[in-house]
Amino acid sequence: MRWENQRVSNEREQPLPLALDAPARGSGRAGLAEPGPGPVAAGTEDALAIEVQAKSIINRVPGGSGVPFRWTINPYRGCSHACRYCFARSTHTYLDLDSGHDFDSKIVVKVNAGALVRRELAHPRWTGEAVAMGTNTDPYQRAEGKYGLMREIIAALRDRANPFSVLTKGTLILRDLDLLRQAAEVAPVSVAVSIGSLQEQVWRAVEPGAPAPLRRVDVVRRLTDAGVGCSVMMAPILPGLSDAPEQLDETVATLVDAGATSITPLVLHLRPGAREWYHAWLSRDRPELLPLYERLYRNGAYAPKSYQDGVVERVRAAQVRHGMRAERPEAGFRQAAGAAERASDGSGQLALL
Repeated sequence: MRWENQRVSNEREQPLPLALDAPARGSGRAGLAEPGPGPVAAGTEDALAIEVQAKSIINRVPGGSGVPFRWTINPYRGCSHACRYCFARSTHTYLDLDSGHDFDSKIVVKVNAGALVRRELAHPRWTGEAVAMGTNTDPYQRAEGKYGLMREIIAALRDRANPFSVLTKGTLILRDLDLLRQAAEVAPVSVAVSIGSLQEQVWRAVEPGAPAPLRRVDVVRRLTDAGVGCSVMMAPILPGLSDAPEQLDETVATLVDAGATSITPLVLHLRPGAREWYHAWLSRDRPELLPLYERLYRNGAYAPKSYQDGVVERVRAAQVRHGMRAERPEAGFRQAAGAAERASDGSGQLALL
């Protein structure tokens, strides 16, 4: 695996750079074992927490990406939410691991993330631009319960009054409610939760490691009640699984009742890596849907604009029915994902089947 030379020795403990309570060590590894001293092998069933010393942590977004933010922080690589459709799956191949089970189970943990954030925010060339988190893999996945990297990161951003956003499926974000409130007092802070559907059967099938949808709805409600505010990425909406009008209406009604500040619907897109993994699941568990996906995704990673527009119109109509005004376009990572999807429509001519 790449980054082998940055692996943390099992004999060393990394001190926390902040005056924060240390995460409980030795109280479990979120179902992840320590890898042995040798190289991490790809394609095994092992579930591992691979601790590394990262060399940098605030990453510049490549030009032409179509998103309005320029910087991201990703304390983890890979994600135990194991969402079958996750667009970030292909990034694991950069580590010489596979985009399927390895992505779900071999989690790279940048144990020095908090110290790096403080160092890079203090650099004379840093201008205080907004930083987005959760745009690649979820910073509040299970491993965060052990490592507590996000507490260090948010505290560092708070102390520099640096704007930031967080997108997550994880209920663990509620642990950091105190820091989010403090940060919001000194800089713009945006929090969003991803909830594509309320259907338990769909969740168990396609997001087996993520918290249940109703638990995520509770996160929206609790953040709203705490005065932080929370928007929802209603994503991904899955053709044939969660796109029926009655399903969309139920989801919107529940999110409005929970106090979501905005709802942004996005239809599933299937990039290389995720495409093959999702197709394998469809072939095994829902083969009757294969013709639908062949028709919708035969020209690339995105469903036809006409299909996407129809789904968005139904969601917007449901928002009006349930008392939420249709949101206006505004800057931020929630709008960015939609812009990227629209800009990429029809590109990457790849066959799903």
